[in-house]
Amino acid sequence: MTRTAKITSKGQITVPNEVRRAMGVHPGDRIGFEERDGEMRIVPICSESPFAKYRGIGNPRIGSGRKAVVKWLRELRGE
Repeated sequence: MTRTAKITSKGQITVPNEVRRAMGVHPGDRIGFEERDGEMRIVPICSESPFAKYRGIGNPRIGSGRKAVVKWLRELRGE
């Protein structure tokens, strides 16, 4: 994929939508610039786990952790 962007007088660019989607970045995310083998590369900066946004969305009656899930399953089965 080859996409282009224009640099403004303030040194800013707009990252094309296709590139943002391919990199998995969203508004407010950070990107970095790396030099490798004489080329500049744009890389996403991940500050947290991609699964962090899903933490805590489970069933509120079930505690967190493996033991709590096993306990809940046993109670559900009548054990």
